[in-house]
Amino acid sequence: MSLPLVLAIDLGTSSTRAAFFDAEGRRHIHTTAQQTYPLLTSADGMAELEPGALLGAVKMCIAETLRHRRTDATLKGLTIAGIGVSCFWHSMIGCNAKGEAVTRVITWADSRCREDAAALRKKFDEKETHARTGCMMRASFWPAKLKWLHRVEERTFARVVQWMSPAEWLQLQLTGDTHCAIGMATGTGLFNPTTLKWDAPLLKATGITEKHLRPLSDAPTYITGEFAQDHPELKGVPWFPGIGDGAASNLGSGATKPGFAAINVGTSAAIRLMREGAEATAPLGLFCYRVDAKRTLVGGAVSNAGNLRAWCLRELRLTDGPELEAALAARPEPLHGLTVLPFWTAERAPTWNEDATGAIHGIRQSTTALDILQAITEATYHRIARIADLLLAGEKTPPKLIVSGGIQKSPAAIQRLCNILGQPVYPNNEPEASLRGAAVFALEKIGFPIATAKLSNCIRPSVKAARLYAAERDKQQRLETLLA
Repeated sequence: MSLPLVLAIDLGTSSTRAAFFDAEGRRHIHTTAQQTYPLLTSADGMAELEPGALLGAVKMCIAETLRHRRTDATLKGLTIAGIGVSCFWHSMIGCNAKGEAVTRVITWADSRCREDAAALRKKFDEKETHARTGCMMRASFWPAKLKWLHRVEERTFARVVQWMSPAEWLQLQLTGDTHCAIGMATGTGLFNPTTLKWDAPLLKATGITEKHLRPLSDAPTYITGEFAQDHPELKGVPWFPGIGDGAASNLGSGATKPGFAAINVGTSAAIRLMREGAEATAPLGLFCYRVDAKRTLVGGAVSNAGNLRAWCLRELRLTDGPELEAALAARPEPLHGLTVLPFWTAERAPTWNEDATGAIHGIRQSTTALDILQAITEATYHRIARIADLLLAGEKTPPKLIVSGGIQKSPAAIQRLCNILGQPVYPNNEPEASLRGAAVFALEKIGFPIATAKLSNCIRPSVKAARLYAAERDKQQRLETLLA
C-alpha cells in the first residue's frame, strides 16, 4: 500500500479548519484552510450556530485544501485514504426524517437550560448519573438542552426525528449517511462510557428514544453523489465519524499514553488524560468520556479562556500585537492587586456553578486596562490549575504537560500558565492539535498508528512566581465561596 494522505477537518465554535496530513501525522501547512462564522449569542445564554453557515464553511475549507493539493506536484501522486473530523463536543442539532435541520446548532456554551439542569438534579442523584455517564447534570450536556427545548419550543421539539452532533449532520449532508461515533456519543451526557450503551433512564427523562439517535459506530461512510461529482478525487474516500475536539486534542498532542497529559487553551480550555481500559470513571466535577471503545479521556474543561481575551481586547480597546505581548511579558508576577472570577460564560469544572457571573475585585483608580487583561488571563489559568490538582492527585508521577491551542501564539502566556501550574510544560510542536488529532484518528483506522510524541523545548516555572500565584489562587477560591 502506498503512503496515504488524509484530509483532516476541525469544526470549532468560531471557525472550521482543514488540511492534509501525511502518514506520520505531519501537516502540509500550505494546504491549511480556515473559514470563520459568527456564534449567535444573547443575554439569556443563547449560543447557537446557523447550520447553513457551518456547512458552507466546511465546503469552502475542503475546496480550498483540495485546490492547494492540485498545485503541489508532490501531493498529487499521493492517494487520499481517509477523512478525519474533530468537532466541538456536547453540541446538538435537531433534524427531520430527511436530515434537514429543524433547529440551529445548539452549542456546548448555550446555557438557557440552566433551570432544566437544576430540575434534573432534583429528579436524579447527580453523583449516580455522573458515575454512569461520566458527565455532570449541567447545562453543557444534552439532557438539560432537550428538556429546555421541549419546554419552550414544544412544536419544534415534536418536529425533530433525529438528534445529531454537528459532525454527524455534516457527514450526512456530504456523504448521504452518518454514524454516531462512540466518542461523540459519550459527550452527550446520555451515554454510559463503560457499558457503551445509551442510558435508558436519561433517554426516558428527556423524551427521546434510541430511534431518535444515529447508529453507534466508528466505521466510515464513503463519499458519493453530488459532493463526489464536485470533487472527483474524494469519490469513494472513507469519511470517519467525527470525534470530540478534546479527544482529538490529546491525539494531536501525542498525549495518548500514561505519563502525558494535554492542556488546550483556545476559545475554552481543558486539561485531559487518556487511558486504556473498559472502566470509565472520574472524580465528581471532572469528566470521563470515550475516545473509542478501547480508550477513555478524563479531565475537566472551563468555558472562559480565549473568549475572555477577545472580550478584553474589544471592550478595553487594547491592540493585539508585539507591543502588547512585550508589555505582558514584562509583568511575570501578579502585582496588579486584582482577583477575578472569570465567569463571563456559564462555567464548568471544577465547581460547575452555572449561575455565577464574572467578578473583578480590587479595582482602584490606578488600575489599568493591562492590569485587567493580565488578571483575567491569570484567572482562567487558576481554574486550569485547580482542575489539574483534582485530575493528577492519584498519579504516582506527575505527567508531562503538553500545551496546545491559541496560547501557543504567546510565549509570555505559556510561561504564565507554567508559573501558575507550578510545573514544567511542553509547547506542542503542532499548533493545530485538534486538526492533527482528526488526522491521527483516521490514520489509526486505516492502519497507520502514530508514535508517542517526542517532547522538546521544556518551559520551567519561576519558583517565586509560582509561590505568588498559589496565594492568588487561594484568594480566587475565597472570593468564589463568598459570592456563591
